[in-house]
Amino acid sequence: MAEKGALQSAREWVVDHKLRAVGTLWLSGIVGSIAYNWSRPGMKTSVKIIHARLHAQALTLAALAGSALVEYYDHQQGSGSKVHQYAKQFLSSDSNSGQQKE
Repeated sequence: MAEKGALQSAREWVVDHKLRAVGTLWLSGIVGSIAYNWSRPGMKTSVKIIHARLHAQALTLAALAGSALVEYYDHQQGSGSKVHQYAKQFLSSDSNSGQQKE
Protein backbone atom coordinates (compact mmCIF):
# COMPACT_ATOMS: atom_id res chain seq x y z
CA MET A 1 0.00 0.00 0.00
CA ALA A 2 1.39 3.42 -0.96
CA GLU A 3 1.86 6.12 1.62
CA LYS A 4 -0.56 8.99 1.58
CA GLY A 5 0.70 12.43 0.70
CA ALA A 6 0.45 15.33 3.11
CA LEU A 7 -2.30 16.94 1.02
CA GLN A 8 -4.35 13.72 0.96
CA SER A 9 -3.95 13.27 4.72
CA ALA A 10 -5.00 16.88 5.35
CA ARG A 11 -8.03 16.49 3.06
CA GLU A 12 -9.13 13.34 4.88
CA TRP A 13 -8.76 15.07 8.24
CA VAL A 14 -10.91 17.99 7.05
CA VAL A 15 -13.53 15.55 5.73
CA ASP A 16 -13.65 13.76 9.08
CA HIS A 17 -13.54 16.93 11.23
CA LYS A 18 -15.33 19.67 9.27
CA LEU A 19 -16.69 21.57 12.25
CA ARG A 20 -13.42 21.33 14.15
CA ALA A 21 -11.57 22.70 11.10
CA VAL A 22 -13.99 25.60 10.73
CA GLY A 23 -13.84 26.35 14.48
CA THR A 24 -10.05 26.25 14.49
CA LEU A 25 -9.91 28.61 11.53
CA TRP A 26 -12.37 30.94 13.23
CA LEU A 27 -10.40 30.99 16.49
CA SER A 28 -7.08 31.56 14.72
CA GLY A 29 -8.73 34.33 12.69
CA ILE A 30 -9.95 36.09 15.84
CA VAL A 31 -6.56 35.78 17.55
CA GLY A 32 -4.65 36.91 14.46
CA SER A 33 -6.96 39.84 13.81
CA ILE A 34 -6.85 41.01 17.44
CA ALA A 35 -3.04 40.78 17.40
CA TYR A 36 -2.89 42.75 14.15
CA ASN A 37 -5.39 45.39 15.29
CA TRP A 38 -3.68 45.84 18.68
CA SER A 39 -0.45 46.72 16.89
CA ARG A 40 -2.21 49.62 15.15
CA PRO A 41 -2.33 52.72 17.34
CA GLY A 42 -5.11 55.26 17.20
CA MET A 43 -8.07 52.88 17.13
CA LYS A 44 -10.62 52.50 19.89
CA THR A 45 -10.78 49.11 21.60
CA SER A 46 -14.37 48.61 20.47
CA VAL A 47 -13.38 49.21 16.82
CA LYS A 48 -10.51 46.73 17.16
CA ILE A 49 -12.90 44.07 18.49
CA ILE A 50 -15.45 44.76 15.74
CA HIS A 51 -12.74 44.45 13.08
CA ALA A 52 -11.55 41.18 14.62
CA ARG A 53 -15.09 39.80 14.54
CA LEU A 54 -15.59 40.83 10.93
CA HIS A 55 -12.31 39.26 9.85
CA ALA A 56 -13.15 36.04 11.68
CA GLN A 57 -16.63 36.01 10.15
CA ALA A 58 -15.16 36.30 6.65
CA LEU A 59 -12.72 33.48 7.41
CA THR A 60 -15.56 31.32 8.72
CA LEU A 61 -17.58 31.83 5.55
CA ALA A 62 -14.53 30.93 3.49
CA ALA A 63 -13.96 27.82 5.61
CA LEU A 64 -17.60 26.75 5.24
CA ALA A 65 -17.38 27.24 1.48
CA GLY A 66 -14.17 25.20 1.44
CA SER A 67 -15.83 22.48 3.49
CA ALA A 68 -18.72 22.40 1.03
CA LEU A 69 -16.24 22.05 -1.85
CA VAL A 70 -14.49 19.16 -0.09
CA GLU A 71 -17.86 17.47 0.46
CA TYR A 72 -18.80 18.01 -3.20
CA TYR A 73 -15.43 16.66 -4.35
CA ASP A 74 -15.84 13.55 -2.18
CA HIS A 75 -19.34 13.01 -3.53
CA GLN A 76 -18.06 13.28 -7.11
CA GLN A 77 -15.22 10.85 -6.39
CA GLY A 78 -17.71 8.28 -5.17
CA SER A 79 -16.40 7.99 -1.63
CA GLY A 80 -19.77 9.25 -0.44
CA SER A 81 -20.79 11.44 2.41
CA LYS A 82 -20.67 10.38 6.03
CA VAL A 83 -24.23 11.68 6.33
CA HIS A 84 -25.40 9.09 3.80
CA GLN A 85 -23.39 6.36 5.53
CA TYR A 86 -24.90 7.23 8.91
CA ALA A 87 -28.39 7.51 7.44
CA LYS A 88 -28.10 4.04 5.90
CA GLN A 89 -26.82 2.63 9.17
CA PHE A 90 -29.54 4.13 11.34
CA LEU A 91 -32.37 3.61 8.88
CA SER A 92 -31.47 -0.04 8.45
CA SER A 93 -31.24 -0.54 12.23
CA ASP A 94 -34.63 1.20 12.71
CA SER A 95 -36.31 -0.99 10.10
CA ASN A 96 -34.77 -4.12 11.64
CA SER A 97 -36.00 -3.21 15.12
CA GLY A 98 -39.48 -2.48 13.72
CA GLN A 99 -39.61 -5.90 12.12
CA GLN A 100 -38.56 -7.62 15.33
CA LYS A 101 -41.39 -6.00 17.33
CA GLU A 102 -44.11 -7.42 15.05
